Amino acid sequence: MEIIKWIEDWFASHCDGDWEHSYGIKIKTIDNPGWHIEIDLEDTPLENLSIDYSLTEFSETDWYGYSVKDGKFKASGDITKLSYLLEIFRNMVMFQS
Repeated sequence: MEIIKWIEDWFASHCDGDWEHSYGIKIKTIDNPGWHIEIDLEDTPLENLSIDYSLTEFSETDWYGYSVKDGKFKASGDITKLSYLLEIFRNMVMFQS
């Protein structure tokens, strides 16, 4: 659960009365089944970061992929990968700090 607290804190640190009205975090399920995450990076230290899409597939039920493009972190993965995808994002933030 530590990653949930971390993403809450990251989001809160960008809420300045304006940012949260235009940007945010979306987490939804997909029909593979799995998860999809989109995190807006505009007006954050990562807004100019660009990472080509990378897909890692171990099997039909064990996979994840992510990219950073046009001011958005986008990641998807199988049903076991929600916290892993958030960890990928946290590592990006920590590396860029």
